[in-house]
Amino acid sequence: MKARFLFRLIAIGLVFPALFACASYQTKLSDFRSALKSNQPAAAAEKIKEKAFKEGDDQVVYLFEYGTAEQIAGRYQESNQALLKAEDLTEIKDYHSVSRLGGSLLLNEGMVQYKGEDFEKVLLNGMLAVNFLMLNKLEEAQVECRKLNDKLYKYKFEGKKNYQQNPFAFYLSAMIWEANRDWDSAYIDFKKAYDLNPGMDYLKEDLLRAARAAQRDDEVERWRKAFPGVKPADLKTNGEVVLVYQQGWGPVKRPHPSFPRVPKLYPSFSRTERARLEIEGGPQATSQIAVNVTDVAMKQLDEQYAGLIAMRAAGIATKAVVSDQIRQKNELLGAVAWIGMNLTDQADLRQWLSLPASFQIAKLRLKPGKYRVRAVGLDSAGSPTGEEMSWQDLVVTARKKNFLNWRSLQ
Repeated sequence: MKARFLFRLIAIGLVFPALFACASYQTKLSDFRSALKSNQPAAAAEKIKEKAFKEGDDQVVYLFEYGTAEQIAGRYQESNQALLKAEDLTEIKDYHSVSRLGGSLLLNEGMVQYKGEDFEKVLLNGMLAVNFLMLNKLEEAQVECRKLNDKLYKYKFEGKKNYQQNPFAFYLSAMIWEANRDWDSAYIDFKKAYDLNPGMDYLKEDLLRAARAAQRDDEVERWRKAFPGVKPADLKTNGEVVLVYQQGWGPVKRPHPSFPRVPKLYPSFSRTERARLEIEGGPQATSQIAVNVTDVAMKQLDEQYAGLIAMRAAGIATKAVVSDQIRQKNELLGAVAWIGMNLTDQADLRQWLSLPASFQIAKLRLKPGKYRVRAVGLDSAGSPTGEEMSWQDLVVTARKKNFLNWRSLQ
């Protein structure tokens, strides 16, 4: 009787709910994604708002999605409310109960509360930095940039993980220092961004300009030799329009082909790959990649495979022990329990689905005056894709930066 009761507990209380959760998670956000892809971010946010602010195993991931949708809708304060709450939840150390962890060993990782992948916890601060930037809270934006790289530093030196710091955060921070005319700090962060992403052409001019303004004569000479022909623009008489462009969709989790009990990230196709910043009747600039989110996410998840596989191996051993105990009482029930528990042991595919594939920057220097500006999506050949940011009216003043945010979703 005890064996029969234990089996019923596993089959009814654990196996069936776990199977339902695994089968339905990816579909729970299908309406949300469809609304975003249809350029209805406010409607998308409304679809998951209740789940985002309701305690539960998936609350963190719903807060990620809700915060993203509100950001795309231009409701940066509401986005901050969700993302800051998500950050608080991801930092709670004693997050999983012993019973839940035991259930995850018997069944699957979907039975524990989701805390986010390392790369999601890091990019959370990048998204918050963008929000504060759009709210013209430059100091708060800079704090988020610092927190982002502090997390990566902690992961690397305390967690012994081979994570690089984020050039996008350093670049945003450098522009904020520049806006506040702290040229030495601006130069330091431009240099850090260049060390991590030397392929970003904007940095050539940025390094020369910041080194000159900071009176770092040796560095000015160094960069002149490194970048012959590059002449930094004079920002004393010009203003600057900076587009923070979030491109496409980040990678998607699917079961790993070699070990289906753990997830693997796969790139998402995005038709719009770049953005062209346009001034009505004036100059244009094409965006440059500051950080490739897809590459970062896939690399960081790869770093975790050993731990993920070890956890699932422990789960297999736990299942073997439990099913053997049942088998000693009833051979058939033990066999069925073994099959049932392994059927439910699927990869945890929960993730921040609405992250962009990359963060990019486009910049234009303009004389003081009134302008109309927009962003136009471009495909891999540089042709317009039909995605466009609506025209914005800007007043440009000397020595000031005007920040814009745009997300493409096709």
